[in-house]
Amino acid sequence: MKIRIDRSSDISIRQQLKGAIENDISFGDKAVGDPLPSVRELAQQVGVAPVTVSKVYTALKAEGLIEARSGSGTFVADSALARIGSHAEKPRLQREIDAVFDLALKLGCTPSQFLTLVNGRIANHVASGDRKRIIMLGRFDDATASYARCIERQVGRLATVDATTMTELKSAPELRAGLRAGDLVLTFSYLEDEARRLLPEAKVLSLHFIPSEATRMALASIDPDARVGVVSRFADFLPILSLGVRRFAAHLQYVTTHAADDPSMPEALADCDVVILSTGAEEAAKSAPPEAVRIEYRHVPDPGDINARVIPLLTQEAMPEGRGRKEAS
Repeated sequence: MKIRIDRSSDISIRQQLKGAIENDISFGDKAVGDPLPSVRELAQQVGVAPVTVSKVYTALKAEGLIEARSGSGTFVADSALARIGSHAEKPRLQREIDAVFDLALKLGCTPSQFLTLVNGRIANHVASGDRKRIIMLGRFDDATASYARCIERQVGRLATVDATTMTELKSAPELRAGLRAGDLVLTFSYLEDEARRLLPEAKVLSLHFIPSEATRMALASIDPDARVGVVSRFADFLPILSLGVRRFAAHLQYVTTHAADDPSMPEALADCDVVILSTGAEEAAKSAPPEAVRIEYRHVPDPGDINARVIPLLTQEAMPEGRGRKEAS
C-alpha cells in the first residue's frame, strides 16, 4: 500500500490513514480478499505509532470494511464500499469527487472544512428523504460502533446511525459543527450532561443499556463461593457496572468493586477467583492470579428502550417528559 501522510494538514494523521485505506478499498486498488499489511508493517511504512494503525484497523473492522482471520492476518472484507471498486461507474465517481474537492480548495476550504461541508450536505440529503440522523456517543471506538450497529438494525430505514466517542467529539470542532438541531444523540446517562454541554443544539437522550447475552450467561455461571473483583476504567461507570453484576449474579457472596486507578485494586484482585472487567480496564487483569477467570462485561442497547423511547422520536411523536433514566443493567 502506498500511503502518504501530510503532517501539515489540519486533518489528523489517524483520519488521513483511515481515509487512504478506505480509498484503496472503494476505488479498486484493494479488492475483496486482498491482504493488508500487519499493524507493525504499516506503522513502519507510514512512520506512525503502531497504536495509531491498530485504532484505524479497529474502526475499519467495526464498519465491516476489513476482517481479521486467525493465524492469517487482515484482509479486505466483502462490503458495499469494496464492491464500488469493481463497478463500471467507479472512474466517473472518482473524477466527480475530485472535481468537487478541487473546487472547494479554490474557494478557500481546508480539507477538514471540506469534510464539514460534505457531512452537512449528507445530513441535509438524509433529512430531505425523511430519514433522521442518530449519533451513538460512547467512550471506546469498538464498543460504540457495536452499539450503533445494534441501534441501526432496530430502527431500520427510519434513521442513519453513526458512532463517535467523547474523545473525538471534544477534539474535533468540525464534528460538533456538523451536528444539526434535529439530530438525536444517544449516550450513557453518565455522559449525558457532558454531551449536552458540547452539543447544545442537538437532542441528547441517555439510553438504557443491558449486559449482552454472553455477559449475562458468564455472570450466571460464576460459582457462588467465588471471590469476585469488579473493575471499571472510569469511576463514574462503576455504579452501573456494579448494579449489573448484582442483578445478574445475585448469588455471589464475595464481591469487591474498584476503579482502575484505585490504589487498593491490585492487592484486592490478587486473591480473586474471578475478575469482571469493563471495556478499557483489561490491564487490571494482570493483578489477578493467572488461573483467575476473566469476564469482559459488554453492554448492548436495550431493545425495549429503543422501541419505547427512540422510535417514537423518529416518527415525530413527542419527546418523553423528563430526562433519560439511569441504566438499570
